[in-house]
Amino acid sequence: MTHADLTPILAGAAGADLEDWGPLAEATGHPMATSGVEVWVDGDSSAGIWECEPGPSRWALETNEVIFLVAGSMTVTPDGGPPSTVRTGDVAVFPRGWSGTWEIHETVRKVYSIF
Repeated sequence: MTHADLTPILAGAAGADLEDWGPLAEATGHPMATSGVEVWVDGDSSAGIWECEPGPSRWALETNEVIFLVAGSMTVTPDGGPPSTVRTGDVAVFPRGWSGTWEIHETVRKVYSIF
């Protein structure tokens, strides 16, 4: 194995070509198209880029997720907690067991790590 095999790199994450991942299963309103690319997968853990159209969704996480928003904005509201706005350039952490809503205001593109 070479170092390139051990350290996957996707140059230009903000403009990378993405695959159609279909409608968002967590959408609570109209269908929301998603696309993405996985850069690394190890069992239930993965890292990559995900893009989603605007709209509301509901999440109940069984894993940890760290995101870096490279485009767009959304409001995340944990159950029983206050809303927070996540914008381009922000990092957010959603620990295992987090549940609540995401209201995507404009198409978001995030770099993510799920573990």
